[in-house]
Amino acid sequence: MHHRRALVLVVLAALAWGTGGPTGALLSTYAGLSPLATSFWRLAAAAVWLLPAVRRRPVQPRTALSGVGLAICQLGYFTAIPRVGVGIATVIALGAAPVIITIAARERLTTATFMAIAGLILLTATTGTASFTGIAAALASAAGYSLTTLLNRKSQDPLTTALVGFTTGALLLAPFAELPTTWTGWLLIAYFGLVPTALAYTLFYAGLRTLKASTAAVIALLEPVVATAIGIAAFHEHLTPLAITGAAVLLLAVIAQARHN
Repeated sequence: MHHRRALVLVVLAALAWGTGGPTGALLSTYAGLSPLATSFWRLAAAAVWLLPAVRRRPVQPRTALSGVGLAICQLGYFTAIPRVGVGIATVIALGAAPVIITIAARERLTTATFMAIAGLILLTATTGTASFTGIAAALASAAGYSLTTLLNRKSQDPLTTALVGFTTGALLLAPFAELPTTWTGWLLIAYFGLVPTALAYTLFYAGLRTLKASTAAVIALLEPVVATAIGIAAFHEHLTPLAITGAAVLLLAVIAQARHN
């Protein structure tokens, strides 16, 4: 695959991921689901969407292990939020991942990586509380995301990889499952499973076949920028000058990292 096409795939994945946060918020409002129940339905619905498109192939243990990473990512993030706040949880969970991935993949930390983390900090700057448990949970979330990214480098079958990962993750999160209270909730679950999950992760894994893991991880940080833009357009949220600066720095970092690759 050509590098430019791989970059496009990961950018599209990040754009799709960016719709996930707003969708999760809507599920809380219109379906009465807890964050962990939402995570279960996200992965379960994604598995259902992918099942018809996947041919039967032998499953490697590392593919199932990536599902463990997905479950840890979701569980750690939503455990951290009530303890340290959304901003700090997001900075640690998303910001630590590119560093973990780069070091574990034995790739070089670039200036763009640190720029991206700085932009993320500014974009999500908020008050929070210091909690060892919350920080540890957010780091666990970063580790889970890093695990699934590293295990799925060079995957020759992104669809099967994604399906097995979603199925494993959903099984691990099944104890937190709750039924949505409205038909609107079911429609939102269908969208959540299709676009920000099945489509996004398949595109991401496909891009990882060509791109360095560190580059893909930095480009994926477009996700909070997209989520912020949706918040402004659809939920009438307002950005501070600091957050606007952070978004600009983050976008510049993504461009710089893409060019570096």
